[in-house]
Amino acid sequence: MGQFNIRVYGILMDSEQRILVSDEFIRGAYITKLPGGGLEFGEGTRDCLQREFKEETGMDVQIGEHLYTTDFFQLSAFNQRDQIISIYYEVIAREPITIPVKTQPFDFSPAQIADPQGESEVFRWIPLATIQASDMTLPIDKIVIEMVKKKKGMERANF
Repeated sequence: MGQFNIRVYGILMDSEQRILVSDEFIRGAYITKLPGGGLEFGEGTRDCLQREFKEETGMDVQIGEHLYTTDFFQLSAFNQRDQIISIYYEVIAREPITIPVKTQPFDFSPAQIADPQGESEVFRWIPLATIQASDMTLPIDKIVIEMVKKKKGMERANF
């Protein structure tokens, strides 16, 4: 019997209209995704996203508007018995954004990817004007990027 795996992700946009993405090396795979991660038992989705941003970036963030919850079946890429349910929110930085970022995808140091079973993460900004669904690895992230681009094209959201 399969299980549900609930994931919570955030769209953080800076003053230059760039979206923060995470380039990750996980179990030998290279993945570009939105920042966030797994919901832990006993926490709410907003608490999860605040915790994930603190763990991954060191930033204290405010969780804003709910943007999307998966509304179709998505099998986990890492466990073929899990169904993924992803929840996305707007994220607002409570402080100046000073996290280290890279300019090229998967710009890991050799030590970061020396262990094929290890995990590494680096961040980079992609301008809203040029980001495409194809820049994302995860299928649900692709949908959310298209939604955000469409929303920003129709109105000036307060990201």
